[in-house]
Amino acid sequence: MEEGLTPIKQIIREEIHDEGAYKTWIEPIAFREFTGNTVHLSVPNRFFKDWILEHYKETIQVCASRFLRSEDLDIRIFIDEKSDSFKKSSPVRLPDQSTTTGVNPFNTAYTFETFVIGKNNQFAQAACQAVAASPGKTYNPLFIYGGVGLGKTHLLNAIGNEALTQKTVLSPANISFTSGEEFTNEVINAIRFDRMDKFRDKFRNVDILMIDDIQFIAGKEATQAEFFHTFNALYVSKKQIVVTCDRFPKDIKNIEERLRSRFEWGLIADIQPPDIETKVAILKKKSEKENIQLTNEVAIFVASKTGSNIRSLEGLLTRLIAFSSLTGKPITIPFAREILKGIINDTDKTINVEDIQKVVCNHYGIRVSDIKSKRRSKAFVMPRQIAMYLSRNLCNISLSDIGEKFGGKDHSTVIHAINKVESLLKKDPYLIETLEEIKGKIYA
Repeated sequence: MEEGLTPIKQIIREEIHDEGAYKTWIEPIAFREFTGNTVHLSVPNRFFKDWILEHYKETIQVCASRFLRSEDLDIRIFIDEKSDSFKKSSPVRLPDQSTTTGVNPFNTAYTFETFVIGKNNQFAQAACQAVAASPGKTYNPLFIYGGVGLGKTHLLNAIGNEALTQKTVLSPANISFTSGEEFTNEVINAIRFDRMDKFRDKFRNVDILMIDDIQFIAGKEATQAEFFHTFNALYVSKKQIVVTCDRFPKDIKNIEERLRSRFEWGLIADIQPPDIETKVAILKKKSEKENIQLTNEVAIFVASKTGSNIRSLEGLLTRLIAFSSLTGKPITIPFAREILKGIINDTDKTINVEDIQKVVCNHYGIRVSDIKSKRRSKAFVMPRQIAMYLSRNLCNISLSDIGEKFGGKDHSTVIHAINKVESLLKKDPYLIETLEEIKGKIYA
């Protein structure tokens, strides 16, 4: 039966787009049988089973359903310590540093020259440039935090490209650039195949260690322990450490205190959401690179209708350029409005408080009557404050009128709610993303 279900693995391989994860977690799984509406799998141990259940069960269900053309599949996982599928699977190969010498692993499009500087990111950009100029001597460690799509990965690539260009690091083999998830997979494979010495040699003998999305190692004891000792070894040797995260060190949950304190040893630099001027500059710079004429009016239109995610912003421009090329039409505001319809926030739409209340409550899974009530439960206070904040910013309505629509609240309560949300937005990237998501649903 294993052979009959083998194609499911290929479907999963294409679905997860991560060869390392596939070889580590999917390839060793034995697909035993399909009975009734249940797919039976076997794995080599309890640790493996728990990891699959937490991270890949849903993906396996979807891919198996697609192959077997059966809905509502149940996945049953059994432990088979005698199975040789685990032993036969090849370990993910740890790159041999000697084979990478002279090969630049960084995205050459991500440099300091192509990074658009604004008030939201100029401090982080300057810190990264200083690190590239003198690795291990300035701002060590460097901790960069900010929301999704704000340019953290761009800056890591820029450090690598600059250090190699300026020869402050002589070889790409002396820079290790990975993600928190990849670092975790490396630890697991090193333990699994008894290759810890090679793992430690790889990460502790470099001039610069850069880890993107370090929050991924939270809650993973073995990975945190290895990173802790790797950090110490590099720091003592005066080697540069740079990590990015989606939140401030003290706000990372399930992270060891000894790591949290080390993140705060050096410099902490945040990247805030870009203002409209920075977004316009990003659009203009990208259009110039593509040799496309983009007027200021169109750039302002697109920038004013979108959220803070720079990758999404650039994606919209790519869409406009593609449709303009296909149709032969110039990129004008009416053209952009038509092509991006359903994607951007159409602020010409009239929004009322009732719309906002409904969307916010749906987002948080509560009733509109809950945020109109006087109940002070934590589950209701934040949604109520967010709805008040959005009502003030998206509706042409007074504070008193807002309070009235929230169950007769006093205008001072509305002011407090607005100030509270504004204060949180300055330090919570997750809340920024949440508001952008909610606004997108409001304007949909």
